Amino acid sequence: MLQTVIKRCLSTQRLKPLKAIYSPQFRRIHVTASLRHGEYEWQDPKSEAEVVNVVYIDKDGNKIKVRGKVGDNVLYLAHRYEIPMEGACEASLACTTCHVYVPPEHFEKLPASEEKEDDLLDMAPFLKENSRLGCQIVLTKELEGMEIQLPKATRNFYVDGHKPKPH
Repeated sequence: MLQTVIKRCLSTQRLKPLKAIYSPQFRRIHVTASLRHGEYEWQDPKSEAEVVNVVYIDKDGNKIKVRGKVGDNVLYLAHRYEIPMEGACEASLACTTCHVYVPPEHFEKLPASEEKEDDLLDMAPFLKENSRLGCQIVLTKELEGMEIQLPKATRNFYVDGHKPKPH
């Protein structure tokens, strides 16, 4: 009976477990392939019509050109290209470690920030009029050529210089 249930479960397209574990002492557990946060940003554009070229400017003034696509989140795109934008809260809108500056010509093209983002930005060090949280910026074709500047520092709970890696 159990083998029939497992075969039926494995044959459905909704669940594709890598392992099905069962024992009388344990519940059956499905382990699926893990997804990275920002999975969409790790995919290349399907066509040139989707491409949005942006430039990240790190705290030392180095410019890093990146080929993103419509729908990419600025924080997760930075992670893909190993740009030092932390994102400690993993885009849950609970910190300011993805704080960036957006040039005025592109700032005006972004959707208005919501109250929660504004409240967090009030706590960000080096706040400017053109500050936004990178996790709240989603690329559109209108943002082609945008230069995203990282501030000199961000505030996090770590005080020893530790830099968490995105997962």
